[in-house]
Amino acid sequence: MTVQGIYACLAVADFERGVIFYTRLMGRAPDDQPMPGMAQWRNMNGAGLQLWHEPENAGHGRTTIVVSVMDDERCRLTNAGLALSADMVGDWGVVAQIADPDGNQITLAEPPKGFVG
Repeated sequence: MTVQGIYACLAVADFERGVIFYTRLMGRAPDDQPMPGMAQWRNMNGAGLQLWHEPENAGHGRTTIVVSVMDDERCRLTNAGLALSADMVGDWGVVAQIADPDGNQITLAEPPKGFVG
């Protein structure tokens, strides 16, 4: 298999509310909505995020988004009206979490200095 990219997929109960939340989280509107009940943010260093209107599965997802500088993201998200958890720091770097309105858990992770992934 030659992998060209990977998409995290999260289910939401209220699609419009989900698009608004993830637009604020990602700092931009979705790149497209290729079919009813689906929005996607593409071309993020080989990764992407898909949001699906699936009320029966909403709130059970988890994903991790690797960021360059946690403090910068915390400031940007605070300005967008979103609140991250307190930082958790370890040998593996810094992580903080936030839940979307349905309860899906999103972890932001800043790798340790010098990490090559």
